[in-house]
Amino acid sequence: MNVIVICTDSLRVDHLGCYGNPWIKTPNFDRLAAEGALFEHCYSENLPTLPTRTAWWTGRYQFPWRGWQQFEHGDYLLAEVLWDRGYTSALITDTYHMHKPVYNCGRGFDTVRWIRGQEYDPWIVDPAVRVEVGPWHRLQGGDSDRLWRPRFEQYLRNRTAWGQDEEKTPTARVAKAAVAWLEEQVRAQGTRDRLFLWVDFFDPHEPWDPPEPYRSLYDPHYRGDVLIDPVAGPVAGYMTAAEIHHTMCLYAGEVTLVDRWAGVVLDAARTLGLWDDTLVMHVSDHGEPFGEHGIIRKARPWNYEELVHVPWVIRHPRGHGAGRRIPALVQTVDLMPTVLDALGIAGPLTLPFLAPTRTMFPQDIEVDRRRVELTGRSLMPLLRGEAQQVRDAAVTAHHGRQWSLRTSDWSFLLPIDGSGGPELYDRGRDPGEHDNLVAREPERARAMELHLRRFVDEVERGR
Repeated sequence: MNVIVICTDSLRVDHLGCYGNPWIKTPNFDRLAAEGALFEHCYSENLPTLPTRTAWWTGRYQFPWRGWQQFEHGDYLLAEVLWDRGYTSALITDTYHMHKPVYNCGRGFDTVRWIRGQEYDPWIVDPAVRVEVGPWHRLQGGDSDRLWRPRFEQYLRNRTAWGQDEEKTPTARVAKAAVAWLEEQVRAQGTRDRLFLWVDFFDPHEPWDPPEPYRSLYDPHYRGDVLIDPVAGPVAGYMTAAEIHHTMCLYAGEVTLVDRWAGVVLDAARTLGLWDDTLVMHVSDHGEPFGEHGIIRKARPWNYEELVHVPWVIRHPRGHGAGRRIPALVQTVDLMPTVLDALGIAGPLTLPFLAPTRTMFPQDIEVDRRRVELTGRSLMPLLRGEAQQVRDAAVTAHHGRQWSLRTSDWSFLLPIDGSGGPELYDRGRDPGEHDNLVAREPERARAMELHLRRFVDEVERGR
């Protein structure tokens, strides 16, 4: 069996047609969801970008002790496990954070393609490329300008490479590189089995700057300032309601853009004859605030629904879960256990560990086997209809800043950095999490906090 994972960074769950959005066009993701199982309540374990990929690729809760950092020597990553079982693999991405020195995100992959130029990637650095920060990068004045102006200028230099040419955007280049890799494996190498492809699209991450026709698709009559990359932080006094709405429409345009190019990759798998033996997933790492709690972008570690509730669709080639909407609480840490279970790779895993010797010549190296326990859960029992849930609560965190706990009925947010007090919300009555019930439901809040702290203790004991 093959595995293809399509990751779309910063994709809000409520901006997909298959999750109920009535106005944003996502036909390819909707088709995948119709053929597969859609998980209605998936939550990130640890935010933002790199911590989530750590959860996906290690299958372990990490938030109590690990934030945004490189993979560690003792990690046994999904690509490494599959390499050790004879899989040929590729990572194709324009998520430039993964390409930064020291993060070693290519570990275990046979092929890695870094598509350059997204966001503030130091790609085009020629000072002869002159750019001017205009109203679409509205600054706020004061000290923050020293941070944001050079970032905006870097993005404007990068975009001179594609302008309004959709075919040259990083999104299109990622899709084309992924298709080229699939074609190479099938047509040149004759390989149709044990392929693992991770396609990591940075879109619809900011800046929200899609080319036409996506740029004008959802707010064509707008005539105000266009903020494609607003300064992260409070919206009060900075953006009007119309500006926020238009920026969200630009974001929606990027959602449709990445849906189109993800569809190109999925269609290639069909055309090349891989579809009937390929496990396909669509995932995202987190959402994006657009003023729901007074901020634009991921400016603060507030684990509200618009940020931590993410899409996850699994299409199993044997039809397990096909056409179903599964209400169970699931998490990003469940991806690796699910893939391994679907492929018949039984645990516990044992990591080859090099024991140092005095000389460290190759003939002197001793190889031990170190046991690796995954703390995520396989979702295959849910897909096969053998279970109704794999956990009774989901935990989301920003390392060192905020923890949160969600059950089917309640959500509890706990700042651990002294930035405020706890928050409690009734998910059924208040899905947007605006009416804090801590003062009115003190016993429930205490019970939720005790549950959360006991879970953290359990995770730390199993570290």
